[in-house]
Amino acid sequence: MSKPIVECIPNFSEARRPEVIDAILDAINSVEGISILDRHSDLDHNRTVVTFVGPPESVEEAAFLAIAKASELIDLDQHQGEHPRIGATDVVPFIPISGITMAECVEMARRLGQRVGETLEIPVYLYEEAATQPERVNLENIRRGQYETLKQELGVVPARDPDFGPSRLTGAGATVIGARHPLIAFNVYLTTDDVSIANKIARTIRHSTGGLRYVKGMGVVVEGMAQVSMNLTNFKRTSMATVVEMIRREAQRYGVAIHHSELVGLVPNQALVDAAVWYLQMDQFSPEQILENKLFTGAAPSDETPAERKDEDFLDALASGNTTPGGGSAAAFSGAMAASLVAMVGLVTIGKKKYADVEAEMQQMVEEAMQLQAEMRAAVKKDAESFELYLKALRLPKGTEHEKAERDRAINAASIYAATVPLHVGRKALEILKLACKAAELGNLNAISDAASAAAQAQAALEAAGLNVRINLLGIEKQAEPARMLEEIASLEEQAAELKAALKVVLNLRGGLNL
Repeated sequence: MSKPIVECIPNFSEARRPEVIDAILDAINSVEGISILDRHSDLDHNRTVVTFVGPPESVEEAAFLAIAKASELIDLDQHQGEHPRIGATDVVPFIPISGITMAECVEMARRLGQRVGETLEIPVYLYEEAATQPERVNLENIRRGQYETLKQELGVVPARDPDFGPSRLTGAGATVIGARHPLIAFNVYLTTDDVSIANKIARTIRHSTGGLRYVKGMGVVVEGMAQVSMNLTNFKRTSMATVVEMIRREAQRYGVAIHHSELVGLVPNQALVDAAVWYLQMDQFSPEQILENKLFTGAAPSDETPAERKDEDFLDALASGNTTPGGGSAAAFSGAMAASLVAMVGLVTIGKKKYADVEAEMQQMVEEAMQLQAEMRAAVKKDAESFELYLKALRLPKGTEHEKAERDRAINAASIYAATVPLHVGRKALEILKLACKAAELGNLNAISDAASAAAQAQAALEAAGLNVRINLLGIEKQAEPARMLEEIASLEEQAAELKAALKVVLNLRGGLNL
């Protein structure tokens, strides 16, 4: 097993006094085992982002020392800058890199938060995966109104009470601490100084106002140019290239263009590879075609996260002798694969001049497909959990008439509940099938067989889901709710059959596939 490595990316509300940042870096460097990978200071934002890695204990200690040093040297009452902030050390995320789970990073965040609150008497808010309240998952909710508003409301408005520390502020402000997945801090500069244009573009692209999923953004002025400042929270779902092209199109509406872009901190190698593949239109590209990847295969530790290894684990579990996961989970897994294929067809269509007239539809299709993929992934686990509840009901005592009656009621309820998950999978599988048909009709012709494969996987997901609905309701079909559920799954299957028939025509006419 590889040694645990955690990444920490604290943001400090200072960039115009290098000596202050040097003192903070010295505090971080004083901890054995720490490696500082990057330092990015922006004078207009008046903000510095530091990236360092190391063993969990060392990273936690270095983060504490950095917060302590920043609280000594930075006074928010004197601070001005373009970037929103509530603290001298504004935000401290922990990111699992290898040999450590997200849950362990959450525990790091909570330990550090308690220590900062009690020892340094700085109010601490937990966010992202470490959040204790749903409304504090998103950093922008905690930071709304910035330091000046928080100073007025803390101790007065209960909703602003911190997770740790006092309900009052000093010049050090408050600190937001949490655990999250890797993100890309990415800025795009425009050929204008009109910040209103950057704000309009940011409003269009960010997810919270109806734009691209996994994109957070705002407009600011930096070095005399309007800038769209962004965090991309999942580059695998929404790529850098997708974001840049959407900004380019929106900028054209206002008579401006992209001047240049920049990274803040580090970026995963795969994100740049994905962008290169997209712009070069290398439809048949394989990572093994990168020279360095081929040379060093097996030489470097895998950057695969535990979440990305779950698919292999699931297949092993499916092949085991256990009753869960079973056919219902397999149906959901098939649906997830179908949704992934739909997204792939969309992504290899977007950016191609030949398909410019359907690009907006493809963008929307990819978004919907990835949302459905996430729902199907969740259903894999939910189906197994629902069947476990059914098994638990079967194990209830039945020694007396009362116990028998209670057991029968529990089995009946568990059976209906166990059927709700595959029924949900069936509904979503039909939605994926509709998207697959759209992909086949409008998407890149070179990927029409992939669209057809997505349709086949979605059909399989629906059929398998239907089997599980029926087996779970066996014997109670005449009850009102089971009867309704059986009628619904039959209707879903009829709609799927009609879509498949229409798809055959499209595949034949457009792709020459005679099925």
